[in-house]
Amino acid sequence: MAISPLDPNAPDFTRRYTNLADPRLGAVALKANDEFFAAKERMLNPEPPVFIPGKYDANGKWMDGWETRRKRETGSDWCLIKLARPGNIEGVDMDTTHFTGNYPPAASLEACYEAEGDPHEDTEWIEIIPATSLQGNSHHYLTANSTRAFTHVRLNIYPDGGLARLRIYGQPRADWHGAEKGALVNLAAIENGAYIVSANNQHFGHASNLLMPGRGQDMGDGWETRRRREPGNDWCLIALAIPGVIRKVEVDTLHFKGNYPHSCLLQAANVTSGTDSSLITQSMFWPTLLPEEKLAMDKLHEFETNVVPLGVVTHVRFNIIPDGGVSRLRLWGEIPNTRKA
Repeated sequence: MAISPLDPNAPDFTRRYTNLADPRLGAVALKANDEFFAAKERMLNPEPPVFIPGKYDANGKWMDGWETRRKRETGSDWCLIKLARPGNIEGVDMDTTHFTGNYPPAASLEACYEAEGDPHEDTEWIEIIPATSLQGNSHHYLTANSTRAFTHVRLNIYPDGGLARLRIYGQPRADWHGAEKGALVNLAAIENGAYIVSANNQHFGHASNLLMPGRGQDMGDGWETRRRREPGNDWCLIALAIPGVIRKVEVDTLHFKGNYPHSCLLQAANVTSGTDSSLITQSMFWPTLLPEEKLAMDKLHEFETNVVPLGVVTHVRFNIIPDGGVSRLRLWGEIPNTRKA
């Protein structure tokens, strides 16, 4: 899997929130009125868009995104997307990378909530991104103007053209009501709302990959840091999906063989105040959740007996010693007071 570089100019919502349009989490491009030049599904691909000179198919130049034919009548084109999880939308990235003479001059985004099934003719649509001018070969980071929960979005492009990628950043609304008392849930699941607060290094792979469902596809589908040439160790901070009591830890080094960490150590705390940025310094002094444990290559490690009972926690600091790559991290715990998030 190719690695999307971290855009230093991207707003905080691209790091703080989950991409609800990620097909790896279950998002689906349901329908488009036109996809003559490029299929709608490509627009949701989690990998960065590519351009392949000289590649053509039966309809023309192959493009890595969604692209409609040139419109010869009034109107606009649209694509309907089912989000991976219901959630409030904080912002979007409309990415026209590699689309230069064929990008839409403008686009807008509508959203709706349908608890069961897909949108229909009576569905209430709310405009969360008004018609906005676009440029070619560019990211367009746009803040949404609604905090309601949504299940579907409709992308409108005016009048036609192509979009390489669409990212919908938001907070999943997990329903914890009725969860069985004492049952263990993965508090670090990105699909439930967990997120990476910060990481000291993400040179070869994003720390957010740690929280993805399933097992990693390859080394690119994990968190991997550069080779450390100075004292210390690498780390990342995780905000749990919901406060809970962690009982079991899983550290998966699948695919990491000559580059897995020598060991790991976890710290945790119940944070009731402060900002995400203030946690970086605080986390160095958090109590130990899991004492330093030796890791092995290409292996799923399960730790339970050595997990320290810290009570309810909201955040975890995952230390890898000294550096290297980890595919997935699972933090299994109990929710003390079941409620709807």
